Formats: sequence, structure tokens, C-alpha cells
Amino acid sequence: MTLKELQSEPGPVVSARADTGGMTTAPGTVLVVEDEVSIADVLAIALRYHRFEVMTAGTVREALTLAERTRPDAALLDVMLPDGDGRALGRELRERRPDLALVFLTARDSPAEIVGALGFGDDYITKPFNIDEVVARVAAVLRRTRPADVLPQRPPLRYGDLELDETTYCVHRAGKSVELTPTEYALLRFLVRNGGRIVPKEQLLRHVWQYEHLPPESTVVETYISYLRRKLDTLGPPVITTRRGVGYGLA
Repeated sequence: MTLKELQSEPGPVVSARADTGGMTTAPGTVLVVEDEVSIADVLAIALRYHRFEVMTAGTVREALTLAERTRPDAALLDVMLPDGDGRALGRELRERRPDLALVFLTARDSPAEIVGALGFGDDYITKPFNIDEVVARVAAVLRRTRPADVLPQRPPLRYGDLELDETTYCVHRAGKSVELTPTEYALLRFLVRNGGRIVPKEQLLRHVWQYEHLPPESTVVETYISYLRRKLDTLGPPVITTRRGVGYGLA
């Protein structure tokens, strides 16, 4: 998803600042270090939507200056930066701030790369990535590294007998826990946020999968809708509706 698309996305993204749920405290401050401006912008918008304070840097030098001045709670680091290695930057940041959470973001996915980064970092995300998964992982890392009393609780999202906890990323239907993958969670959350509205398939592809162009024969949305139905419909009547040729919504 591009920055322009994310800013123009209808519904909750546009009205995120109004939907504060009574919260005035940010769940944490995140330093995003990414030299590709479009990626940095999308990450910053997604994190701010989830009420994180966000700073961005495109180089090692900028990141070190920002980290010293603002003392973030977590750093989301691209491994390949124009003036240095993100892993070396992570080591230096960790030396300066032992309590700083580190999440690496990179296209490298070999076992040696992952093991090396996790030797001193807290998590490792490969490109291409799902925006909601990145946010969920940053939040999970902060839950592990920060005291519970400094992480404010967000009111759960509810629709009918569905309840989504945006602090723990847990899902319940009729009071019973539902185990979802990050992508399934992102898809269900977007449907819940849109209430009873039918969401076009193209909008789901842009928001959940960040696809701008996809062959018309692709069935990725249909596949994940079937996964959700399989897990949700065992706990109650069918909750996801289909408008053939248009999209999906909640009953």
C-alpha cells in the first residue's frame, strides 16, 4: 500500500484521531530506521494509527542522533542502510540503552541472518511484510520488555458476539477464544471496524495484503475468508456474509 492510498483509505484510518477510546497515553515510542521513504511513511502511519509515538530516520547517523535526543522504547531497524549495517546500529543502540527493544526489518531471510539478528535483538521481520503483523510484533515486543503498568489498555472492538482485544491481539466469539494467524486477525479486524458494511474485495487486498495490482483470478481473499468462517462458525451462526461480485461484510 502506498502512502497516498493509506491516507485516502475510507473508514477508520481517516478518523483514527477521533477514535481515542478515552486514551491519552501512547503505548510506546518507536524509532523507525528505513531509507526507503515510502516504506518508512507507511510504517509510521500504521504505528501512529495504533497510537504509538513515531520518529523516522533514513541513516545510521540520523538514528543515533534521534535515539540520543528522544530515548525511544523500541527501534524498528532496516538491516541495509546507506551509511551502515542496521545490525551494527542495533548493537550500538542496545549498548547505549540496554532496555531498548529491537525489531529488525529486512529482505534477508536465511537462517544464519535470522539467528545472528536474534542473538541480540527481540524480533526479525522479513520483507515483503504485512503492516498489521509489524504493528502486532512491535506491540508484543514492548509487552515483553516494558512493565505492564506503563502499557495502557485499549477498549476491545466488538461486533455482535465477536470481541477483538487490540492490546493482546486475542479474539473471542461468544466468550470462547479463537486462535487466528496475524493475517486472519487483520482481515477480521478490518471487517469489524466496517461494521455491517460490505467491503469490496479490492479494498481488502489493499488494506490487509498491501496489494496494488493482483491478477483477477487470485483467490487470496476467498481463501482467508474460508479460514475465518471455519474457525468462527463452529462457535455460532455464520457471521461473515458474501455479496457476490462485490465483497464481504459481517452479518
